[in-house]
Amino acid sequence: MATFVIEGGHQLNGEITPQGAKNEALQAICATVLTKEEVIIENIPEILDIQNLIKLLQDIGVEVTVLSKGTYKFCAKELDKDFLDSEAFLEKCSKLRGSVMLIAPLLARIKKVRFAKPGGDKIGRRRLDTHFIGLQKLGSQISYDPKNRAFEMSVKTLKGSYMLLDEASVTGTANILMAAVLAEGKTTVYNAACEPYLQQLCVMLNNMGAKISGIASNLLTIEGVEELHSAKHKVLPDMVEIGSFIGMAAMTKSSLTIRDVACDKLGIIPDSFRRLGIEIEQKGDSIHIPAQDSYRIDSFMDGSIMTIADAPWPGLTPDLLSVMLVVATQAKGSVLIHQKMFESRLFFVDKLIDMGAQIILCDPHRAVVIGHNRQFTLRANNMASPDIRAGIALLIAAMSADGTSRIGHIDQIDRGYENIELRLNSIGAKIRREE
Repeated sequence: MATFVIEGGHQLNGEITPQGAKNEALQAICATVLTKEEVIIENIPEILDIQNLIKLLQDIGVEVTVLSKGTYKFCAKELDKDFLDSEAFLEKCSKLRGSVMLIAPLLARIKKVRFAKPGGDKIGRRRLDTHFIGLQKLGSQISYDPKNRAFEMSVKTLKGSYMLLDEASVTGTANILMAAVLAEGKTTVYNAACEPYLQQLCVMLNNMGAKISGIASNLLTIEGVEELHSAKHKVLPDMVEIGSFIGMAAMTKSSLTIRDVACDKLGIIPDSFRRLGIEIEQKGDSIHIPAQDSYRIDSFMDGSIMTIADAPWPGLTPDLLSVMLVVATQAKGSVLIHQKMFESRLFFVDKLIDMGAQIILCDPHRAVVIGHNRQFTLRANNMASPDIRAGIALLIAAMSADGTSRIGHIDQIDRGYENIELRLNSIGAKIRREE
């Protein structure tokens, strides 16, 4: 198991370019199964979760060709139905969260799919009800095999339907969309997720011949078509990595330019960091974080303590709350971090408390951070990464700390961040990977 050894206290300087968006790439890669024709996807991040999904696609019969770094060609002309019905397929699905978005493409292509509950971060319950209910409304039948701990779904003909989703689930909306584009008739999805990555999936599917309207809203209308064809798609820059770089710059008092960030797709993220006192300057399609000796957390207009909480888009993505919590430890003032969606994502704060951070964990969803105002820095510590986002938050804390820290289980970080230590070392960090 690999470990990061981080020498803290070094400032970053220069420019860094974010990788392609992990969450969009997972959806787009799964969507290639919807057609027998070739689909080219650019700006795919070469991270562990993506590599494992691509290997899974190859196992089910998809031809995958690397055209250049980050650019892949997929052709799902023939699918291996024997492998799809095997225990090996179930085993691989159980270890990869992104496999959940293969349900609809496989259902649309071969009318039957057997799958295990997908793996991923242990950040609390991540239910699949929205996926199942939506696909049932399109005509599918579902059963659960407790002996093999597997779900089985089948359909004779997918037929369009009206549905009001019980939650604006991103992956649930993606699965429903990918089934609905090949269903007979019209499908209306209300309370649909509308994150930029979902918008990108809609654009990609339309370029493949689908008929989706209402993109960027929570009311999507899909006119089913008989088949989809080849297309070319480019993945957006990863907004979570962009937010992580903003946090790194703030915590290490660094001057950093983050290039080609698709500013119009960042939503509330820049303003959320500004609420923590971070200066952010937009320069074309790049953003610049000037070096700051101190930053002050805003209060609400009535003087009450600032609360930063996650919410469905256009609210703040839950994937950045761990980073924002770490950034707040060195600010002037206090803030309540409210993680509404996942009940286990704040359990890494005990590591920060061991480093000297002043944090009160109120319950599994809420933590009050009392900023140090740079009066003293965090202490180095030996830690382990519990999930992707907590892992990068701990890395940021270690980069700002006095002394040398160690972070184990960095395969969790590798799942979401491409060559992160090499990219950060190129702009001044001191991070060493030990196998």
